[in-house]
Amino acid sequence: MDLLYFALLCSVLIFVHELGHFVCAKLFGVKVLTFSIGFGPKILRLRGRETEYCVGLLPLGGFVKMLEETRQEPVLPEDRRRTFEAQALWKRVIIVLAGPAMNVLFPVLLYFAVFVGETRFVPPTVGAVLPAHPAEGKLHPGDRILEVDGERITTFAELQRIVAKNPGQELKLKVFRDRQHVEVKVIPEEKVIQKPLEIVERIGELGIRPSRPAPVIGISRLDSPAYRAGLRSFDLVTEVGGRPIKTWTDLEQALTDNRGATVPVTYLRPMPVTRALGGLADMAVYESGVAALTPESGVADLQSRAGIEHADLYVADVPQGSAEWKADLRPGDRITEVDGVEVTAWSTFTERLFASPDKPHVITWLRAGQRKSGTIELRREDYLDEYGQTRPRFFLRATNWSPMVPEPYVEGGPAAIRLAFENALDETYDVIRFIMVGILRIVEGKVSISTLGGPITVYDVVGEEGAKGVSYFVWAMAVISINLGLINLLPIPVLDGGHLLFFTFEAVLRRPLPLRVREIASLAGLMILVGLMGIAFKNDVERRWDVIQGQFRELAG
Repeated sequence: MDLLYFALLCSVLIFVHELGHFVCAKLFGVKVLTFSIGFGPKILRLRGRETEYCVGLLPLGGFVKMLEETRQEPVLPEDRRRTFEAQALWKRVIIVLAGPAMNVLFPVLLYFAVFVGETRFVPPTVGAVLPAHPAEGKLHPGDRILEVDGERITTFAELQRIVAKNPGQELKLKVFRDRQHVEVKVIPEEKVIQKPLEIVERIGELGIRPSRPAPVIGISRLDSPAYRAGLRSFDLVTEVGGRPIKTWTDLEQALTDNRGATVPVTYLRPMPVTRALGGLADMAVYESGVAALTPESGVADLQSRAGIEHADLYVADVPQGSAEWKADLRPGDRITEVDGVEVTAWSTFTERLFASPDKPHVITWLRAGQRKSGTIELRREDYLDEYGQTRPRFFLRATNWSPMVPEPYVEGGPAAIRLAFENALDETYDVIRFIMVGILRIVEGKVSISTLGGPITVYDVVGEEGAKGVSYFVWAMAVISINLGLINLLPIPVLDGGHLLFFTFEAVLRRPLPLRVREIASLAGLMILVGLMGIAFKNDVERRWDVIQGQFRELAG
């Protein structure tokens, strides 16, 4: 099956590449003698009016043979104007450039085919607003965003796309709130993302999420009405007085007007299962229960009247032996401060830690109403990425449990097609930039040449992605197509980029380079190409050997 995927990928990409040369040659009137996909014995031959179409047994290459005066075949007088050399320089440039261009543009169609398959989308409804972000105080949970700068949107993905492309630029949002339309002006903050190969990307963020917090409660005081009623942190409330509860907002509304009246609260409590599945997984099962909650009278908030708040800032798990465990942080503790600064959400807590990941931080928390603190350092792991660069990773071992309730999906409609095309263009651009920067980093010596991959690596990748499904195979085909197109543009004789280099000299000198010079350059280019292929093949063999050794070690262990 892997061989079939590999043959299919090579055949399609080679066909697309040669089709670019073929179509442009035909458009400019160049006589095309042969259009061949594959090498070796011909398994299919079709004779057209003037072109022979062939399919070779080995799908590892292809060619478009045009009528050229420099070749051995005689050229009839009536065909002299139809030779490749007889064309204007700009036409020859387009004919040569068309092959790599097709390989670079073809992924737009492939990515579009993947993205357009997504028919259900999250609506542009605000589920949660993160503290200390631009949306705080301007957008509220439940807001439905209808337009951005006059552009109508129907999905949260469209909103994210527009916001990401406008960091630091004011956006005018048309919002449906409380049965009326309101206009909200907000400026997305700039977020810097560090990517491999020293690529830096800056995007805009509002600090909103499309899903609403689930009604998971946290209880920090042992003398609170909730604790006395038998409720505990991380209980998931399902009903209050027979009223179904789906989100945290539902829970707040159900208890808003309660001033001292006892009400039954139905909940599900996660109970850890030790050595679940024979020790293969950490699991918890829900245990149902009912508590008689009697909030205190008064007009204070839910935390003051009942001792209930959302469990977002409560620690759910702390691995033994971790820095957080050694600092005396335990499950059930409620985070309150980082380095003396109050935090109001787990997202703010982690943002402050990862803003200076290599420095110690003083954490303050509440346990059974008592204030405690300790110093922690994020766990650091240095690793070599696939490009030979040493990169650090930082980990916070303590985790919370704050499940979200997604909004009902909506159909994308016509907007889904536009969004799929825009995402396809973005994805193609990102891959092109990544590959070009990778080539530059290899030239600079910042990335090892051992990262080059050859046909064995392509074979492995295509087989792995093909086994996952059609969309993964198409995704891999798109990336490899862009690789093929950009590599063909390298200024190495025998590649399309080498021909473009000859044309550049021709434009400067006002005459073609001598045939002998082109032949010597082509021979040198061929030697360079063979050398690069040898390095890539050596890297492939070493990677495969490392995999085999790893498998032997696993079997021996």
